[in-house]
Amino acid sequence: VYFWSMAIHSFPFSFFFLLLTLSAIFLLSAEIPQANFRRLPFDHCSLSLQPFEYPMCTPEGVVFDLIFDWYCIYYVYGIYGIANPALIWKYHCPVLYTVFTNNSHIVANKVTGNVFSHEAVEQLNIKTKSYKDLLTDEPFTRQDIITLQDPTNLDKFNVSDFFHVKNNLKVLDPDEEKAKQDPAYHLKSTNLETRETLAELYKEYKGDELLASTMKEPEAKKTDKLNAAHYSTGRVSASFTSTAMAPATIHEADAIADDAVRYQYVKKKGYVRLHTNKGDLNLELHCDKIPKAGENFIKLCKKGYYDGTIFHRSIRNFMIQGGDPTGTGTGGESCWGKPFKDEFKPNLSHTGRGVLSMANSGPDTNKSQFFITFRSCTYLDRKHTVFGRVVGGFEALTAMENVESDPKTDRPKAEIKLISTTVFVDPYEEADAQIAAEREKEAQKLKEERAQSSASLSKAKSDQPKAYRAGVGKYINMAATCVDRNGKFIVFKRVTHTGVKSTSHSYWGLKYFCKSCRSINFSFLLFK
Repeated sequence: VYFWSMAIHSFPFSFFFLLLTLSAIFLLSAEIPQANFRRLPFDHCSLSLQPFEYPMCTPEGVVFDLIFDWYCIYYVYGIYGIANPALIWKYHCPVLYTVFTNNSHIVANKVTGNVFSHEAVEQLNIKTKSYKDLLTDEPFTRQDIITLQDPTNLDKFNVSDFFHVKNNLKVLDPDEEKAKQDPAYHLKSTNLETRETLAELYKEYKGDELLASTMKEPEAKKTDKLNAAHYSTGRVSASFTSTAMAPATIHEADAIADDAVRYQYVKKKGYVRLHTNKGDLNLELHCDKIPKAGENFIKLCKKGYYDGTIFHRSIRNFMIQGGDPTGTGTGGESCWGKPFKDEFKPNLSHTGRGVLSMANSGPDTNKSQFFITFRSCTYLDRKHTVFGRVVGGFEALTAMENVESDPKTDRPKAEIKLISTTVFVDPYEEADAQIAAEREKEAQKLKEERAQSSASLSKAKSDQPKAYRAGVGKYINMAATCVDRNGKFIVFKRVTHTGVKSTSHSYWGLKYFCKSCRSINFSFLLFK
């Protein structure tokens, strides 16, 4: 108010204040954050939008995961803090030991691929004009410094501006595409009325496979003594509280998954031999503790999936990785054709040399690739599934470790080939045979019980008394013989009572009358 009152008396001052006001409005509007800004964390891949495992970057500092290597140029090493236990599994500067966050200024060396905080590079390289890598002492120029994250410029971390997000570009997933071929894939749930309507339509258009697939009821899994759960399917309570389900009035035991039933009978270890061009490796598989990964490995070995494959990655004093038929590190499928979940046990760790573990690209993404450790890697526990160990052929493992690898790609310079595999002990076959025998025994027992119950039922029907007529007393044979007190056989006969006043009553009596009162007496009869 003071400034505007002064502006009334001074035109130059009012013009100056108008410019100042417009400038302030412009600056304030520039500082207002965009409503569609979505921040991508610094440790996430810019393409998959998921946490990276093997990060790589472009000259502009855009980070991708190694799986998308056709987009990337330079490898960025993720250096873990081992000196300070509090920094384990947190990305940090290897010089200053400051933990990287979304507000850190992070740079990378294009020559070596090492990552540092900007403060370390500025203080130890730029200000001292000593352009040598702080870890490897390799020379570089200032143009080789790549900015991975600048907290004052976060435009490249705005997910809303990403080209593939704007245009909704997605990588086709084979499993999802296969599932989309089923028309029922697009129907999440249908109530009873909808199913009845589709049933009527299907009756009129019998050749329509689309409607036929939508009307498929979920097949009820048969339960027996082995796979019957202690809880019900929940259909009764669900149909009682929801109109989207057909009414159910009978409680049925839910069926336990076949794998869960089978794995209860796996009590032994599995043994496999890998024949490589560097020698044989004898492996012991923890099938009794890690059944899923053990079964996957044995099945792939039996069908020759690993025959002729190479070990595409080898890092001395760390591990050697194989199991990819494509030899690129991005291929491979499990024996079920889809990834399976991780299995962790507290007593199975990446401790010692020769630990056999599953390679993955994240949680629950196990397929066919595996690796064997050259030394203890306990920091991999609960990140990779340990399912076996080397029990013989350590000479071959040493020969494989001694092969030099490319420092950029970790690919062995000399080919390390897995020629073939031999399965000595398969505990899953024994478990299947035991389950089949128990089910056959149970089926035979049920058959005998049914036969016994049907026999007892037929016997009960045959033991029923014969009906001689309808109504009350239908089981009494009026023509049956009787005996008197003297043991003489007598027969019933319709007679008229003459010893009473009313002679119109008829009785079923005897041909012998009582001599004292000439009346019929039944008290001495014994029915036969």
